[in-house]
Amino acid sequence: MKKMNRREFLTKTVGTGVKTFVFGNLVCTTAELLQDKKSFANSASKKEEPEKVIFGFLVDTRKCIGCGSCVRADKAENGVPEGFFRTWVERYTFFPNGRVLVDSPKGAEDGFWPVKEDKERTLGKPYHHYFVPKLCNHCIDTPCIQVCPVGASFETKEGVILIDQKRCVGCAYCVQACPFGTRYINPEKGVADKCTWCYHRTTQGLKPACVEVCPVKARIFGNISDSESEISKLLRDNRVQVLKSYLGTRPKTRYIGLDSGVI
Repeated sequence: MKKMNRREFLTKTVGTGVKTFVFGNLVCTTAELLQDKKSFANSASKKEEPEKVIFGFLVDTRKCIGCGSCVRADKAENGVPEGFFRTWVERYTFFPNGRVLVDSPKGAEDGFWPVKEDKERTLGKPYHHYFVPKLCNHCIDTPCIQVCPVGASFETKEGVILIDQKRCVGCAYCVQACPFGTRYINPEKGVADKCTWCYHRTTQGLKPACVEVCPVKARIFGNISDSESEISKLLRDNRVQVLKSYLGTRPKTRYIGLDSGVI
């Protein structure tokens, strides 16, 4: 390639709108300066952009043993009043005639008694049962936010549905609107209450209390925006379902191993 001297270079840049500055033996054009500025801006933008975090919750019903540790931990962590639950566990018992019995004594706070043959109802001997933990579904299209007249129910940047209890007036509209029965009016505070996925813990890098204590790891929580997180891998590798999918609320609490009989 023919080497271009200074005069030839200056001639070629005239009329192109590019300004040229000569400092001794250094020749610099505005095009180069703009390019460097753009590269620096892009680099700075990438460094300043925070990692996106969207929380998700997964329940593996194949593992749950109905011990109630999650219920007890949640009550202790969040000061849930007696007789109310932010999370609970239901047992589904299947009989040969097609009947399904559902029970949840004290929300499974003390676990379950063994399944026995239901002679009085002439259902025969049960052939199968399993446990389904339940909690707020933190829906994407949540009806509870839509019906709140004062805007007390809201969604955080991580996709968690919370209640501003200072704004809540205790009208219970959201309690009635929730199709999953996960909200209640706290009798001690007079405002709506529910599962928050222990937001005060998870924003500090901790797990929800119920996830922390589960002895069989049936509850999984994490960042679903991170493709390498444990929950993302499980969602990708398993057949996953949600409760009452026909309602179109698009829950962020998902399940592995749900039976069609679960309501």
